[in-house]
Amino acid sequence: MKQSVLTTVLSVACSALVAVLVVKASSPKATAAAPTTTYSIDGSAYRTVNLSETDYPDFTYAAESAVDAVVFVKVTVKTTQQYNIDPLFRYFFGIPDSQEREQQGSGSGVIIRPDGYIVTNNHVVQGASKIEVTLNNNKTYPATIIGTDPVTDVALIKVEADGLPIVPFGDSDNLRLGEWVLAIGSPLGEQLKGTITAGIVSAKGRSMPGNPGEFKIESFIQTDAAVNPGNSGGALVNKKGELVGINTAIVSQTGAYSGYSFAVPSNMVKKVVGDLIDFGSVKRAMLGITGGTVNDELAKKLKLSSPEGVYVSEVVKGGSADKAGIKAEDVIVSIDGHKTATMPELQAKVNSFHPGDKATVKIIRGGSEKELQVEFNDGTVLNGTVGSDGTVAFYGAQLRESEKGGVEIVSAGNGKLAQAGGEDGFIIRFVNDQKVSKPQDVVEIAKKSKRSIFIEGVTASGRPGYFGFGKD
Repeated sequence: MKQSVLTTVLSVACSALVAVLVVKASSPKATAAAPTTTYSIDGSAYRTVNLSETDYPDFTYAAESAVDAVVFVKVTVKTTQQYNIDPLFRYFFGIPDSQEREQQGSGSGVIIRPDGYIVTNNHVVQGASKIEVTLNNNKTYPATIIGTDPVTDVALIKVEADGLPIVPFGDSDNLRLGEWVLAIGSPLGEQLKGTITAGIVSAKGRSMPGNPGEFKIESFIQTDAAVNPGNSGGALVNKKGELVGINTAIVSQTGAYSGYSFAVPSNMVKKVVGDLIDFGSVKRAMLGITGGTVNDELAKKLKLSSPEGVYVSEVVKGGSADKAGIKAEDVIVSIDGHKTATMPELQAKVNSFHPGDKATVKIIRGGSEKELQVEFNDGTVLNGTVGSDGTVAFYGAQLRESEKGGVEIVSAGNGKLAQAGGEDGFIIRFVNDQKVSKPQDVVEIAKKSKRSIFIEGVTASGRPGYFGFGKD
């Protein structure tokens, strides 16, 4: 079993490195000092630093206040091994056609509430039949899954305990490039639990390079804090000891740390776990567009002042964007004053809203700026809508008839279907025990369902698969 490691070009997040820091002995509060201005070579001021605001001169406060709230997560997954043996031979020698095995993996988690709520990664606990959580003081508790969100790779688990230490949420939007952060987790297993490494914020709003489609919503914080397999689900904290991200993945050719680590921003995590606690599932807003980040060539063609923003190549009929008046070839530059210079930034901002929320979207159309009012929906009203490519919308996904029989999920999107486990390339054969052969069959059966939708079929790799979700 993957030991909470996503390999290929991408390996799952982690942590290890012995960081040697030389610091002056001091209390968490620094002595106030007058603002200091640094000048460039030509004498002009380019940076002003108010040292009186630097209350945390080193990492000791953040490390000591957060480490006890980061836990080791051990998971057990039951797998079934099929034997490809002649049935007569198997019968004669009494050999079973399959055998159930248990495999173990591990990761990290962050306690966010004193009553035992813990955030980790979805890939750490996915498929787990048993979960155990070990605190930094070596106390171990059984844990249960409260909810998961494959779209953001966030999961929420719980142990039955009270008075636990926590890491308070910080505002990941306020992170600055070059700001110091700490990664805390259990790299390479329980023996190294509570490992702390330091780095800086290398970039914000990053997509995962070399592994398209692994994550449905990508707006990662990139850091150079050392992380390794086992750190997945651990904490990324600022110098105040606030949670600013959940360490999730690394990019590596070897499976070990190579200088690049990625974390889900805390603001995204906070919204996801809040929904899981309040509703049992993530209530995700949908804008209803396809497009991409503006490049220099496109910026010149559209006469933009800079190559920033999200170019809208298509608007889904009946979606939030369509109803607000957004059109193909518009460029979205901000939502509620929050700059959306890239598609990941747009995805992250839209993900912060709930269906029914309203926002002001600033676009550039024909060289002129325009503000439009958008009311977000969750994509369910789009079910059955036929796109320009002939695909049919279904709970945020796009479906088409499969040449192999059944209905193929062309794009799972990031709506209810994806949250329930639907993936690109999945072939739907049955919906609520009824056989389907075309997308319209799926839509009609779902419409008649009173409570839930259960889908059976075959994964892109050819294995039997199933998932379900509630209509409400």
